[in-house]
Amino acid sequence: MHAPSPDPSPAPAAPPVAPGPVDRHAPVPPLGVHVAGDGVDVAVLASHASAVELCLVDVVDAARPAHDPARYRERRVPLAGPAFGVWRAHVPGVRPGQRYGFRVHGPWEPAAGLRHNPAKLLVDPYARGLVGELVDDPAIRGQVGDDPYGPPDARDSLPFVPHSVVVAEPTGPLAPRPRVPWRDTVIYEAHVRGLTQRLEALPEHLRGTYAGVAHPVTVEHLRSLGVTTLELLPVHANVPEPHLLASGRTNYWGYSTLGFFAPHAAYATRAAQEAGPGAVLDEVRGMVHLLHEAGIEVLLDVVHNHTCEGGADGYHLSWRGLDNAGYYLHDGATPARLADVTGTGNSLDFRRPAVVRAALDSLRHWAQVVGVDGFRFDLAVTLGRGSSGFDPDHPFLVALQTDPVLCGLKLVAEPWDVGPGGWRTGQFPPPMAEWNDRFRDAVRQFWLADAREASHGRPGHGVRDLATRLAGSADLFGHSDPPLVRGPVASVSYVTAHDGFTLADLVAYDHKHNLANGEGNRDGTDDNRSWNHGLEGPVATPDATADGIDGLGVEIAPLRRRSIRNLLATLLLAAGTPMITAGDEMGRTQRGNNNAYVQDDETSWVSWDLAPWRKDLLATARHLLALRREHPALRADAFFTGRPRPAAGDAGGDAAVGVPDLVWFDADGELLDHATWHDPAVRTLQMLRTAPSPGDADVLVVLAGSLDPVDVTLPGVRATAGGGPEVWELVWDSDWEHPGDRAHVDGDGTARAGDVVGLEALSLRVYVTR
Repeated sequence: MHAPSPDPSPAPAAPPVAPGPVDRHAPVPPLGVHVAGDGVDVAVLASHASAVELCLVDVVDAARPAHDPARYRERRVPLAGPAFGVWRAHVPGVRPGQRYGFRVHGPWEPAAGLRHNPAKLLVDPYARGLVGELVDDPAIRGQVGDDPYGPPDARDSLPFVPHSVVVAEPTGPLAPRPRVPWRDTVIYEAHVRGLTQRLEALPEHLRGTYAGVAHPVTVEHLRSLGVTTLELLPVHANVPEPHLLASGRTNYWGYSTLGFFAPHAAYATRAAQEAGPGAVLDEVRGMVHLLHEAGIEVLLDVVHNHTCEGGADGYHLSWRGLDNAGYYLHDGATPARLADVTGTGNSLDFRRPAVVRAALDSLRHWAQVVGVDGFRFDLAVTLGRGSSGFDPDHPFLVALQTDPVLCGLKLVAEPWDVGPGGWRTGQFPPPMAEWNDRFRDAVRQFWLADAREASHGRPGHGVRDLATRLAGSADLFGHSDPPLVRGPVASVSYVTAHDGFTLADLVAYDHKHNLANGEGNRDGTDDNRSWNHGLEGPVATPDATADGIDGLGVEIAPLRRRSIRNLLATLLLAAGTPMITAGDEMGRTQRGNNNAYVQDDETSWVSWDLAPWRKDLLATARHLLALRREHPALRADAFFTGRPRPAAGDAGGDAAVGVPDLVWFDADGELLDHATWHDPAVRTLQMLRTAPSPGDADVLVVLAGSLDPVDVTLPGVRATAGGGPEVWELVWDSDWEHPGDRAHVDGDGTARAGDVVGLEALSLRVYVTR
């Protein structure tokens, strides 16, 4: 802890001497600080300012603490401007590694949304690198006290805030992008630190780092699992929100951005951090390069909907001091108030061209300089909000479709925010994909919530919604001009994500257990649709492990594990783009915490210490993804029609014999009729996905959702060359603890259409045609 800076007189500092006349209609230069010739070119947007200074910060006494003002020397350079709101200069003698920031002069009129305060050193929104920590000191806020409309605070914030750093453009080639087709894509959502922090097979200095993500041990795990695309939680430079900083905690997930161009230095190796931001950027580029060499794509989870500055009484670190009225969404009232549609205290205003430009510039930087393959947009509805709410033709969304750098990348929307009309799943324009929360809810409902209700004698919801999700959610993603062009791959299907229960916790907890977050268990959703199978949390068993997921004894522990396999199989066998949350393939638990955003510890880190049941689950995940790769019927890139596919150039092909692309059957092997579709008591469903090309296998997925074993008649829609029924080969059963249990199946594991087979309660089987 440090003694807070004294509260001085609130009088603002005197403005700097103007740098001289400027052409107010000069072309707008690239924003940021860029190495150029004998120095740097500087440009920053501050459209309501009366003067702007570039502040060059030097460490003159490294022995002093980081928050001691005597540690630093500051040199101020007035910038010329404004030209279309941009202040600029060429400053000779400045080289890579130089710390800097901005001081902005102008009116302090909070009621009008103007919050200029030159006592505050501001981070360059376009900085390619940042150094230093944010210190909880009154000086990091713009006003005196807690009143956001109070007078300006005149304490110098320089010792207490991160500093921007000049970074040279990196050199060196990058491996070509793998460009995995959407139909073959399997996304793996992971946290840079959490993925490898506990991976003992890595050298200790690489654990929890960018370099650790690309280490051969990590890469081999991803490749053996069948992952094609690694989606990383935010790697933009970030700081804790005000309430976390005050309590000494941090935002582990990183959804609190301070710099949209700078990598988060804490995820780099110690050697790279000590070498400076240029080395940190090189490590990130090296990670992407090595993953590309292994054939793995990299998506970044980006948070362009808000910043770390919080509400009006929050931090004064960057955008708020540069141009509060120009960057942030306000409600239009007097006095001006921030309009919060993100639940974070502020929202960036995408009605403003400068905000759209900043987001696009950041995306291009990461795509071109770092080489990433795409982006997942957090709270993407905010990015498409115009003057009348969400607009699918918003300029930012149009730019994503037309920008020559971005339009060929993988772009994924989180299709909601917390503002009015904020749920927009299925309404983003192609070629964007979207997180499909309806898939998550339907799968959890069928296998867990309805089963829990049935255990108490209450009815469930039937199979209709689940079937719609298994088929790719055409009801959500089929609306386009022309219709159906997006295909089922637009659905990024998931059962779990970083927020919410893990897969193992879904089957062990009925309620969230978030007390460790320090918010009285009020945070996190209550709509978990989970089922603890009879007892909350871990319990001891003869073979219990530390995590306790083996719990509920020798009778119910296997049911929990089977439920995990049911959820995982439904995800990986459905039409759409599956997303796995890191560690779910190995049964990771968070002890019932469904909002572990502040848990930078073993609660959130992936555990690689595999008990026998975890090894079995990993083998199961690998097997299911291998089935997906091997059978094109499981990788649909067009919506099903329930009609035969065209047999191009083949008059005697499948289309001639009327084989539909997708068929649904009941437990008796009969086509589902209207009444069955809408019967909430129906708990058995058979999905037949026929081969898209001659020589491929048909795939039959049988789902038995009742609490009792069920007899199922296997269906058939084809006739073999000899006129007999299809021969189905059993390739997986969720009752198997390990895929190798297939060796214990009676006979050769085959059955013919019309045969009756018995399934265990709450189980799933996969058959393919021989």
